[in-house]
Amino acid sequence: MSEENPLARSHQLLWEGLPPATKGPRPTLTLDQIVTAGIGIADSEGIDALSMRRLATELGMGTMSLYRYVPSKAELLNLMLDHVSGAQLGRVDPDGDWRATLTSVARRGREMYLSHRWLLQVNWSRPVLGPGSVSQMEETVAGLTDLPFGDQKMMMVVSLLDAYVVGSVREEILYERAAEESGMTEDEFWDNQIPVLTRAMESGSYPAMAALDWDVFDAGWADSFELGLQFLLDGIDAEVARGRKAR
Repeated sequence: MSEENPLARSHQLLWEGLPPATKGPRPTLTLDQIVTAGIGIADSEGIDALSMRRLATELGMGTMSLYRYVPSKAELLNLMLDHVSGAQLGRVDPDGDWRATLTSVARRGREMYLSHRWLLQVNWSRPVLGPGSVSQMEETVAGLTDLPFGDQKMMMVVSLLDAYVVGSVREEILYERAAEESGMTEDEFWDNQIPVLTRAMESGSYPAMAALDWDVFDAGWADSFELGLQFLLDGIDAEVARGRKAR
């Protein structure tokens, strides 16, 4: 394994795989097996539970033996992120239009973050690009060829969409965690809060809030996500129309 920095080592593993064994026992595991096990631990126990020692135990090997495959947790995380990105491939309709592409990207993004919640705890702002993430982006860009924007503006749209997905999913996950952290069920929480809110609404100090329908907050997370997505896409559609009119 290269003695260079973690970024160089990550690129080597991502694009070239394990180097040929020059001495010692032959590798008995593949990178895919190691990465899949790491993702499994992060999914079930959280990213804080993932360590090289914990992964080695899961794989039934010594920690020092695991280092022969992956030098550190930094490289492991880069491999895991690329693997998760690559798993999203094949879900964009090659014959669809830009709106269908962005809809698919948003929905599969929501599914990805909800399935791998630890992703929201990892700083993914400067991803180490491997074949999985590059192929995923290639698929997205290929599905946006009919979007009449310049390349920079097109990529800004993709970033905007991801920001919407991440923000929506983060809010959903934090809401679910609130019950665990407070030790209160949903019903218990509102049983304590409703009497206070009722007195506040009946005071006359909050007429706009008091006039809201009783089920105003009953929309599900998926429905709220879809509504926000449609509003976002409608905004892009309006920008496309303005550009055509200007031309």
